[in-house]
Amino acid sequence: MEFKHSSVLLRETIDYLKIKSNGIYVDGTLGGGGHSYEIASRLAEGGRLIGIDQDGAAIEAAEKRLSPFQDKVTIVRDNYCNIKGILRGLGLGKADGILLDLGVSSYQLDTLERGFSYKYDTTLDMRMDTRQELNAKDIVNTYPEGELFRMIRDYGEDRFAKNIAKHIVLARQEKPIETTGELNEIIKAAIPAKMRRMGGHPSKKTFQAIRIACNRELEALKDSLEDLADCLNPGGRLCIITFHSLEDRMVKTAFREYENPCTCPPDFPVCICGKAAKGKVITRKPVLPGEEEMASNKRSKSAKLRVFEKE
Repeated sequence: MEFKHSSVLLRETIDYLKIKSNGIYVDGTLGGGGHSYEIASRLAEGGRLIGIDQDGAAIEAAEKRLSPFQDKVTIVRDNYCNIKGILRGLGLGKADGILLDLGVSSYQLDTLERGFSYKYDTTLDMRMDTRQELNAKDIVNTYPEGELFRMIRDYGEDRFAKNIAKHIVLARQEKPIETTGELNEIIKAAIPAKMRRMGGHPSKKTFQAIRIACNRELEALKDSLEDLADCLNPGGRLCIITFHSLEDRMVKTAFREYENPCTCPPDFPVCICGKAAKGKVITRKPVLPGEEEMASNKRSKSAKLRVFEKE
């Protein structure tokens, strides 16, 4: 299956990066290379793009797509949370722009054997990096009920999280839960019929929660935000596209703290904590997709772009 993914907020992100032709840029979530292609096409001699992704299929697709710029592009199979080590290993200092697009690719969702989607009956997997051991089947069959409940409540924001967790534990006592189809039926049974008829697919939120937990998506973001800001040159910009309210809140809070890190009481006449600002928030409100983009790409509807500039 061909790696397909529509790059969300593509024009807006490229505009906010303010690309310099001789600059160094990092795409921390390379995917199919859509954003990276636009960055690389704007680089001249001396410009450099580092593309990072943990998904082997994404790496293969991006290598093909970015082949016209191979003298300017270096692709690394890794997680963006290791950005400091990656840049150091390549003999590079800091970057002039860093991009994260935290969405799941259409390829990952639509490739049957990857087990990301509730639309197909296949083995539970959901690993973005197929080299890692933990997968969705492990989570569903081994996590304690309380942990499943918190995961579905917090990451899936599902009002029926407690009942879904209870039904999962009851079902796995009979036999291990092996497939997405089996999990679908368990979730369906946990949600009142009246509520199933309203809104979207009953499994959508639980599958999202399991995927986030399996790939440690929120932990990776939380642990990386400060490193990402620190890896920028003065005037460099960090552009992050989120698709989940917890991700967006994390980015919004971090950017505000980097702009105003002072912990002194508000009535202090001068700052004595000594915490200096890292830079400024460029987007006071998140940048959202336009109506045209949302109409052509339904998966863009929850996207939010926030931008921070290093001092």
